[in-house]
Amino acid sequence: MINIEDIRKRALAWLGEEFDESTRQEVKYMLEHDEKNLVDSFYQDLEFGTGGLRGIMGAGTNRMNRYTLGMATQGLSNYLKKHAANPSSVKVAIAYDNRNNSSYFARVAADIFTANGFTACLFESLRPTPVLSYAIRLHGCDAGVIITASHNPKEYNGYKVSWNDGGQVVSPHDKGIIEEVRRIKSISEIATGGDPSMIVMLGEETDKKFLDEVRKLSLNPEIIRRNHGIGIVYTPLHGTGYRMVPEALAMYGFTNVHSVKEQSITDGNFPTLRSPNPEEPDALAMAISLAQKNNADLVMATDPDADRLGIAVRKPSGEFILLNGNQTGALLTWYIISQKKSLGALKGNEYIINTIVTSDLLDRIAGKNGVKNYNVLTGFKFFAELIRELEGKEKYIGGGEESFGYLPGDYVRDKDGIASCALIAETAAWAHDRGQSLWDLLLSIYAEYGLYREKLVNVVRKGAEGAAEIKEMMQGYRTSPPADIAGSRVVRIDDYLTQASTDILTGNKTPLHLQKSDVLQFFLADGTKISVRPSGTEPKIKYYFSANTELDDVAHFEELWNGLEDRIDEVIRDMKL
Repeated sequence: MINIEDIRKRALAWLGEEFDESTRQEVKYMLEHDEKNLVDSFYQDLEFGTGGLRGIMGAGTNRMNRYTLGMATQGLSNYLKKHAANPSSVKVAIAYDNRNNSSYFARVAADIFTANGFTACLFESLRPTPVLSYAIRLHGCDAGVIITASHNPKEYNGYKVSWNDGGQVVSPHDKGIIEEVRRIKSISEIATGGDPSMIVMLGEETDKKFLDEVRKLSLNPEIIRRNHGIGIVYTPLHGTGYRMVPEALAMYGFTNVHSVKEQSITDGNFPTLRSPNPEEPDALAMAISLAQKNNADLVMATDPDADRLGIAVRKPSGEFILLNGNQTGALLTWYIISQKKSLGALKGNEYIINTIVTSDLLDRIAGKNGVKNYNVLTGFKFFAELIRELEGKEKYIGGGEESFGYLPGDYVRDKDGIASCALIAETAAWAHDRGQSLWDLLLSIYAEYGLYREKLVNVVRKGAEGAAEIKEMMQGYRTSPPADIAGSRVVRIDDYLTQASTDILTGNKTPLHLQKSDVLQFFLADGTKISVRPSGTEPKIKYYFSANTELDDVAHFEELWNGLEDRIDEVIRDMKL
């Protein structure tokens, strides 16, 4: 139960002299005129989760601002003093994206790190997340921070923490950092008096070495030379990919690349977009229009921090269709595995990674080609963790998740939209060399490995009441799980919170060997799979639906594809979403 007097007391503390004038004025206005915003801004502390902070910018304990960021940075600093490889000479890399206040927040973080005696390796201007991940390893940093809220709306910003391998922090460091951050109770505990001489500026030299690694991923440079003129349109959605993606495509040899000029201007207000999310068709509308004008074959978009990739491909009718994350992941996975196989580059110890909510099609592609597949929980931190565990034993060659994030090479330990753009363009060149489009190639993959259709439904519940409702919804699924859904019996339930898989027919339980997580999966007798989990970064609960069938002839694609959609919609209606 929310106690408004407690919230007002928390807010009144932000009227002290230690807070700047604009913050005090904003809090004062909420206290006098805007109780709803006051509650949402102060009902809790902005949670420092396993990846860091993310929230709406503004004054308050539950908002992203210099004070909540400062407390998080001090908590991280305290942890590094205890657990860095050499606590007396800690080094932290810092990058930021195009969002409002990102460069300011990055400088605040750098000042706090240097005030703690650390070296801060700060990028001279905005950079993508994968470049930050690479820089951590390249420059021997103990940790890294990027100021970004990924594809969230313009009101948001965030603070994402990576460890010394370039991957987002995992156990035990994630919990340890969270504990240190929670110990910071006052902004008076934040170190002040940053030392500018301890800031090392990073720039083009790091970029060049990163792009050199991207170049090494190319599997068929000769095919690109023969098909260098395929039409490509790219949009960075006002974000950090505006420079490095075109550079990567040019480096691969593509000569007919058009960027959406209006969206190549870095702007945290995203003036041409409803949302800077390449998962949404509206975000690619301007790029598709340009592609039609230039008769291009492929449209690509990266999100603000250029770690996610969305693509649209031309169908035989001439219209462009936005592929979902599973489809793009299938194309990349198939291309990497098939080409390494044809080149004799598979030695028998290769593997891919995808998440438990990603299409099982990727598992089938890997399995049929003798490549091992590992499933992990949602989040690229688990990719990085597994790559680190298997380093020197098995060879990572690719992987991704349904939410438009892919990692084609292990020199980066986070999603890499830049390398993914280069490789999906190469895949298009390979298909063109055989008289195919990417759409044709996708249908041939379905025909060989099975037709899978997925759908994501987000149920948004904002604010304090919304968080409580999401918790109740998950509890309800656990205490009263459905016996059947849309006419098909539930035959298995995987609960990653209890780490048990239950065979409903026999009652037998087997352990799930992944970390605890608030995720439920329902498997139906007809092969339908439903995954349910609260988002770790947004006020929503996510439902992932998957249905599949065999595609005996691509001529039957539309009929079977529509049938799978009908089946998923039937399940959604039955679940009353």
